[in-house]
Amino acid sequence: MSTSAPAKVPAPEQPGEASAYGTLDRYFKISERGSTLPREIRGGFATFFAMAYIIVLNPIILGSAKDIYGHQLDNGQLVTATAVTAAFTTLLMGVIGNVPIALAAGLGVNSVVALQLAPRMSWPDAMGMVVLAGFVVMLLVATGLRERVMNAVPFGLRKAISIGIGLFIMLIGLVDAGFVSRIPDAAHTTVPLQLGGDGHLSGWPVLVFVLGALLTLALIVRKVPGAILISIVTMTVLAVVIDAVAKVPSWGLTAPQWPGNPVATPDFGLVGQVSLLGGFGKVGLLTGVLFVFTVLLSCFFDAMGTIMGVSDEAGLTDAQGQMPGVNKVLFVDGLAVAAGGASSSSATTAFVESTAGVGEGARTGFANLVTGGLFAVALFLTPVATMVPSQAATPALLAVGFLILAGSVKEIDWADHTIAMPAFVTMVMMPFTYSITNGIGMGFITFVVLRLAAGRAKEIPVAMYVVSAVFAFYYLMPALGLT
Repeated sequence: MSTSAPAKVPAPEQPGEASAYGTLDRYFKISERGSTLPREIRGGFATFFAMAYIIVLNPIILGSAKDIYGHQLDNGQLVTATAVTAAFTTLLMGVIGNVPIALAAGLGVNSVVALQLAPRMSWPDAMGMVVLAGFVVMLLVATGLRERVMNAVPFGLRKAISIGIGLFIMLIGLVDAGFVSRIPDAAHTTVPLQLGGDGHLSGWPVLVFVLGALLTLALIVRKVPGAILISIVTMTVLAVVIDAVAKVPSWGLTAPQWPGNPVATPDFGLVGQVSLLGGFGKVGLLTGVLFVFTVLLSCFFDAMGTIMGVSDEAGLTDAQGQMPGVNKVLFVDGLAVAAGGASSSSATTAFVESTAGVGEGARTGFANLVTGGLFAVALFLTPVATMVPSQAATPALLAVGFLILAGSVKEIDWADHTIAMPAFVTMVMMPFTYSITNGIGMGFITFVVLRLAAGRAKEIPVAMYVVSAVFAFYYLMPALGLT
């Protein structure tokens, strides 16, 4: 975090320990950032286990949709495409960006591709739209526009984005674990969520989550090194035992069962199956541009919020809340969007679950080498990599969400309502709309409107006017018949 970063960056576990790393230490600035190699390794493992679900979930989302010709993507090929792209882009972010921010197929964007693009064109056409969005992101980085947008965000809103992400990942953890669930529309109630699956907590999977959450928090309170990773491994072992004894009917996406054949041969059949401009021939120029814009907007601001939040939590920002060398990070993120389209795994973006690794002590890109390496291994050991149930991994998100909230909320100027109110909107809209992009957009618009209402128009950066106008247009697109 910016003003409190020195307090948040942990001291080396042994004085001078990191100095022995030589070239590795100097390149990744491990000791300079107050970290150690063991912490980076633990952080890399924690991040991987917190986001490994994407190997299972992304193929489900994309594989369940059909393109205009009725074609569906092969599940095995999607698993390979998802894992190899996550490995490549995460490693690239570690080596070039030197930040502990892992990347994989973006949730939300893959739904746009599956539900909005594919039904109007072929799968290669749809993935071509994603590649084009990635090219635009890289162009914005090259011209400095993307960095200027990030730097134009007021300090209080930066903190609100971090808090909103904290609340968002807490809700993700609770939902993925089955601790809370959506009340079906058939219930005819205005209450969207309920405790457990039926208003009560029941079942072995929920018990594993509750015990994991308590264990994680207890280990953090005791300041045990490796608290998050210890909890994930312990709860996975417990889940395997419970499943073997109690024969649990459902754990959700991932069952904690040791696979009969832990080795799987990767199938790269979808990689490179892209048509850059074919989609425009199917839907026309205007609709095609709007499709690219929709993908771009989601990737741009989802990643922006995640990068700001994770880097702030890792203490990588300066006193103004800005991250030195952010252009390298942003360029890799843009390249990742294009790489996701090129592999047919949908747009790849920064993952908020990276905070699990940061909570474990990761402060450099070396943690990404571990996370990316594990994704590469997962290409061949997908059955093993996906045996960690969400109930064992999601307590990490609960704990990290609290740590983000506790570290950032006090730094917002609550006396200035032109900052406090937009900050409030930003932080609550992320979990309530289940979208980082929506939280940022609504917060930005609120900020501009309130500053204008207060007669403080000169204090609004030009970039905030432009971005808020873009968001307003984005929200009006359905009413204008442009979606």
